Amino acid sequence: MRWWSVANFVSNAGTWMQLTVQNLLVLQITGSAAATGLSMSVQAAPALLISVFGGAAVDRWPRRLTAAVSQALLGTVAFVTALMVALDRLDVTSLMVLAAVTGVIATVDGPACSLLGNDLVPPEDVPSAIGVGALVHQAGRLTGAALAGVTVGFLGTAAAYAANGLSFLFVASVIPFLRPARGAVRQAGAAKDRGTKDAMSVREGLAFFARRPRLLALAGVTGVSAVFGRNYQLTLAVLVTGPLAGGAGSFGTVSTVLAAGGIVGAVLGARLRRPSVRVVGALAAAGGLLQVVAGMSPSLAVLLVMVLPMAVVESVSDTAGTAVLQTDPPAHLRGRVLGVWGSIGTVWSLGGPPALGLLMELAGARGALIAGGLIIAGTIGAGHLLRERRATVPGVSPVANLETAA
Repeated sequence: MRWWSVANFVSNAGTWMQLTVQNLLVLQITGSAAATGLSMSVQAAPALLISVFGGAAVDRWPRRLTAAVSQALLGTVAFVTALMVALDRLDVTSLMVLAAVTGVIATVDGPACSLLGNDLVPPEDVPSAIGVGALVHQAGRLTGAALAGVTVGFLGTAAAYAANGLSFLFVASVIPFLRPARGAVRQAGAAKDRGTKDAMSVREGLAFFARRPRLLALAGVTGVSAVFGRNYQLTLAVLVTGPLAGGAGSFGTVSTVLAAGGIVGAVLGARLRRPSVRVVGALAAAGGLLQVVAGMSPSLAVLLVMVLPMAVVESVSDTAGTAVLQTDPPAHLRGRVLGVWGSIGTVWSLGGPPALGLLMELAGARGALIAGGLIIAGTIGAGHLLRERRATVPGVSPVANLETAA
């Protein structure tokens, strides 16, 4: 698990280094902000369309081999991009093709790597392993963003892509030496026991998700939070540079505090032994209320004070939600459930910023933060009250009540 965490830190740093310079590269090539947005959509589109098939492949194929091959393929794409940038051969068409290929590979790589990390610890330690993964992600994000400016300044844009390619190959080289922990769930054996046709059935994964109340509740909580609460690079940027009269440096400080809060939250989330949807919802609602207070901040100093606990609470909520998502399904279905989740999450990531942008046009940055936080807390509170009301309805079995409460 230590080796896997180190490899993931290196990979995350390389990925965020590339992401930091990628939008600037698109702008440099096209001179169009619309083209920049299109490239992001092209890379995300495969997750919307074929994540369920990628998850089915993860359930069917040996997990270590799948993760190693997908990481090597992502590294190859990064190297090809670096070479084309260095030779000044990268145009809009080739850039869009490379973005689409990356998106397709990621539909397999994401669930494969997520579940591989869980195989390295005993089942009772999986929530902690997920928390460690969240911590590594946040630390890699900070490191990659910091290294991007240095790398591009001294070595050029192509070097950022090449560094990302090396990070993927590092992960691929570590994977063959990983061994599952004693007592860890054997995914491959579970899939074989159920037969090839069943292991590749996308429909079974969709049906399981649709019939599982706690997963549907988790999707609802995460969806409303993602649309109205998590796009802080947009809302807080406008708040800081507008009503609070700050500049790019001030927003950089806010972003740093957000990242630090995310790291603290990941550490706290790793200590959760039995995360539940109820915990996820309570934390998400608390984050929404903190967002309301942040939206009313009269100064940058007050905003910084509010941003830290807001980031901590939401990071713990995210870590708990990921633990529920990856441990609730039976072993042979986890890849497909993550595939379904990938498609749902892509809808949120594509639809959230435009919806929030429209809200900001109508209500301003403060109004969007306040209204968004109230929508989050109100929706989750209403859902909780509805569940409690259903639990008291005569004729509903205790088993059903317990399942809904979970």
